[in-house]
Amino acid sequence: MKRLLILLTAAGLMSACAAPSSPRWLLETDAALHAWREAYLGGDERAAGRELSLARREVGRGGDATLMARVELTVCAAQAASLAAADCPAFQPLAADAGAAENAYAAYLAGQSFAVEQLPLAQRQASLSGAIADLAAVADPLARLLAAAMLRRDGRLPDEAYALAIHTAAEQGWRRPLLAWLAADRDRLLARDETEAAAERQRRIERIAGSGKP
Repeated sequence: MKRLLILLTAAGLMSACAAPSSPRWLLETDAALHAWREAYLGGDERAAGRELSLARREVGRGGDATLMARVELTVCAAQAASLAAADCPAFQPLAADAGAAENAYAAYLAGQSFAVEQLPLAQRQASLSGAIADLAAVADPLARLLAAAMLRRDGRLPDEAYALAIHTAAEQGWRRPLLAWLAADRDRLLARDETEAAAERQRRIERIAGSGKP
């Protein structure tokens, strides 16, 4: 499950990569979750809903709470990276039977106390220091956006990190988080009376929004 490994690592969870002989339902889960991520981050609600339904159906075939929890946490991580709510209600029914890493990660997303050593090293360092250099060092773009989002939620995000988050989303062509981070930066600038810079962010938002119209 190479793609699922990538997605879960981006979400802060570690998973063994399945061999080519993995059951078909695991491979289908992997493919659907990858397709969901690209559709969701790209802003395609219809495709995202379809692929997430498929991923949930396939991973549910085995009834493994840990695997099912990882799907839900991957979803919540992408939502949080896009500055959406990260309370992850679909994880809660699975929590009692999921692993320690999954529960720690759910707590991280929810802003509760968690074991920081459960996070991947780069994201762990970014979470601890809040420094722009440590954020930039997070290699996976989604994990970098997520680390920035968690720092922002906690009021610890450096001002210059907004530009990093915007660049990260734009470089990947991820419409949803790009619009969210541009809007957050616009509002931050308006609160500081930096109206010209805020207006530039708004114009960029409008260009992106306009490019999605038929």
